[in-house]
Amino acid sequence: MKRIAGFIAALLFATVVFAQEAPDVMVQRVTDEVLDLIRKDKDIQTGHTQKLLDLVEKKVLPNFNFTHMTALALGKEWRKASPQQQQQLTAEFKILLVRTYSNALSSYKDQKVVYKPLKMGAADTDVLIRTELIQPGSKPVQLDYSLEKMDAAWKVYDVVVAGISLVTNYRDQFAQEVRNGGIDGLIASIAAKNKSLETAQAGKK
Repeated sequence: MKRIAGFIAALLFATVVFAQEAPDVMVQRVTDEVLDLIRKDKDIQTGHTQKLLDLVEKKVLPNFNFTHMTALALGKEWRKASPQQQQQLTAEFKILLVRTYSNALSSYKDQKVVYKPLKMGAADTDVLIRTELIQPGSKPVQLDYSLEKMDAAWKVYDVVVAGISLVTNYRDQFAQEVRNGGIDGLIASIAAKNKSLETAQAGKK
C-alpha cells in the first residue's frame, strides 16, 4: 500500500514540476518536438494533411488559450456575443487557427528556429517569447509568442509574425462581418472559411 501511495505521490510531483515549466522552455520543447516529428514523418513530408492536423491537435493545441485568442480577435465585438455565441466563436476560430497553422507547417523543410534569451521576473504572469525563423536563401522571420500564466501552466494567447499579431490581424475583418450580419453572421462566415480550408487541404492528400 505504501508503495502505491509513494508511486501516486511521485506522479503528482512530476505533474506539478512539468506544469511549472518555464514559458521559454515550453515553447522551445513543443516547437522542436513538432518540427522534429514533421522532419522524420514521410507521410507529412509528402502532404498527408490529416496526419499533420492530428499532430497539431495533440502536440500544439493543449498549450494555447483559444478563448483569450478569440476575445482578442473580436475586440469590443466579443462583449456583444452571448455565452453560447462566444463558445461557438471560440470553437470555429480554433479550427481556423489550427488549419492556418497546419498549412504553414506543411511548407516546413530545412528552416531553423533560433530562441532569444528571456528576461522574466519571478512574479511575471505575461511574457513574450522571441524567436527567429532562419530560412535558407531568405531573410530571417521574427516569430514571437505571447503567453500568460493560467493556474500553474503557461498558455499561448497570440503569435506575432514579422511584427503582425495573428489574432488582432483578424479584428477589422471580424468587426466588418459583425456589422454586416451580426455575431451569427460572423460565426457562419468563419465556419464557411473553415469548410473551404478543409476542402482545399483535403485536395492535397
